[in-house]
Amino acid sequence: MVLRFAAAALLLLLGTGPVTAQQARRAPATNWVNVVAKTPEGGFRQGNPNAPIKLVEYGSRTCPTCGHFAAEGVEPLRREWIASGKLSYEFRDFLIHGVPDLSLALLNQCVPTARFFPVLDQIFANQKAFDEPLHKLIDTQPKTVEAWQQLPPAQAATKFAEALGMLSFMNARGLPEAQARRCLANPALIKGIAGVNAGGANAGVQGTPSFFVNGRRVRAFTWDQLQPELRAADS
Repeated sequence: MVLRFAAAALLLLLGTGPVTAQQARRAPATNWVNVVAKTPEGGFRQGNPNAPIKLVEYGSRTCPTCGHFAAEGVEPLRREWIASGKLSYEFRDFLIHGVPDLSLALLNQCVPTARFFPVLDQIFANQKAFDEPLHKLIDTQPKTVEAWQQLPPAQAATKFAEALGMLSFMNARGLPEAQARRCLANPALIKGIAGVNAGGANAGVQGTPSFFVNGRRVRAFTWDQLQPELRAADS
């Protein structure tokens, strides 16, 4: 009785009372799709940080298979797994195509954290806008491409971003060109992305996409192949 009175008195002093069942029902559930953070490993995580299932993708923005996964798998992944809080999804860069991947990775990391995944989605959806001019450049100016690849990373990333229309693409998505150029030349960002890439290589990643479920690498490259792995982790 004394303890009950003390608790009631404390609630009165705080200006609150016990939460009723009706109030609890009114409390909105968290949509974990909207919760995004940069991780200590250098990736970007969408979803509940304490989710029992943790999915990590090592991906490349110029990788066609990654683009197919983004088109087919990301929407159901968010709707069926991330939104409820039972799974978190982390994207980590693996620069399978070298400097063009670095350019896009740097620019994607220039936007506010909350915008990382919407911009990533748009990069994948417009993948051909970068791939086609890149292949044309390789076919028609191979010596130029080779020379650019020998430049310091910041200069090389800027050259490819200019040639492949990345600056205008990002400007249309709210990133001013001057800011984009600063990001392309940011040594801390370059070092961070290189570290993520090295971490993937140390984990045995050789191609993209590579998926890890709760730290275990799974043999899956498509949404159809990944779903059974997620269901097994959920059982």
